[in-house]
Amino acid sequence: MTLINHVKELRAKHGYTQGDLAEKVGATRQTIAAIEKGNYVPSLLLGLTICDVFQLKMEDVFRLQKEEKNIE
Repeated sequence: MTLINHVKELRAKHGYTQGDLAEKVGATRQTIAAIEKGNYVPSLLLGLTICDVFQLKMEDVFRLQKEEKNIE
């Protein structure tokens, strides 16, 4: 499974830089960049804190994408 997120879109919508969001959630700018690229899965605490900043439910920011199996 892959974690899909809308952090980059939400951050832009609110006019935040990666640094701004990082400061609000107690993370580094590099962590926010990695989350946006899908290279890092945030902890539950960080994920919930990001949701709190945007005042959205977890499922509005993050979702699981099931990977399809190729059967040949």
